[in-house]
Amino acid sequence: MTPDEYCQQKAAKSGSSFYYSFLFLPAERRRAITALYAFCREVDDIADEVQDVGVARTKLAWWRTEVANLFAGRPQHPVTRALAPFTAAYGLDAARLNEIIDGMEMDLVHHRYADFDALKLYCHRVAGVVGQLSASIFGYANPSTIEYAENLGIAFQLTNIIRDVGEDARRDRVYLPVDELARFGLTVEDILARRPGEAFEKVMAFQAGRAQSYYEAAFAKLAPEDRPTQRAGLIMAAIYRTLLEEIRADRFQVLEQRVALTPLRKLWIAWKTWVTT
Repeated sequence: MTPDEYCQQKAAKSGSSFYYSFLFLPAERRRAITALYAFCREVDDIADEVQDVGVARTKLAWWRTEVANLFAGRPQHPVTRALAPFTAAYGLDAARLNEIIDGMEMDLVHHRYADFDALKLYCHRVAGVVGQLSASIFGYANPSTIEYAENLGIAFQLTNIIRDVGEDARRDRVYLPVDELARFGLTVEDILARRPGEAFEKVMAFQAGRAQSYYEAAFAKLAPEDRPTQRAGLIMAAIYRTLLEEIRADRFQVLEQRVALTPLRKLWIAWKTWVTT
């Protein structure tokens, strides 16, 4: 298996909405974004699947060393070998790749967030930075497009948090700010016990409103001249916003189920967005 094949398999296996946006990209940019996505999956899987915190830290430290190897010209892992041809061409840098790892390390120790400022830092690291790197791969001319990508990445992460409330609770993780839960008369224990009700629906509607505001802030920053090159990001946005609306229409029944769009629907949204952007 070649490094590119390894990354392609990693991306396809995940079933992520991101995969569908890659399909319409030119071949070289598709290879680059698939390798970046595979990097994110590798480090995210450590945070999610390795139970021993010490082992997880060791594995993430190995990835920091491998990022250094990548920019020293001696990558060892299939993912970094796949990324190597694109670091200079698309402005990928070690600092932002390491910042993604910083976000994954937060998952090892931070299972609660006191307020949105704390949560926003996490969202920036695990998603906003990925948005910036993705925008660089897609190509842009106006610096405001990087702000668009940052806001869009945070919007995606907030959507993921809404979708995964029940699944995260089963892992003893709560990504809803504690002060906002209190404002609606809820506690962390209510979320961990997966107690539905009017208060839960209200707090989730508040979270959905915030996610929507980040989508709107993103689109306001996307320069018109960069819309054609950023179509892959707009495909992701169309899929994620559709998912968010499905969850909202279902009155946030996310404690015991995980709402998802079918692959065919994702493909349809991707094609429709590509041809109309």
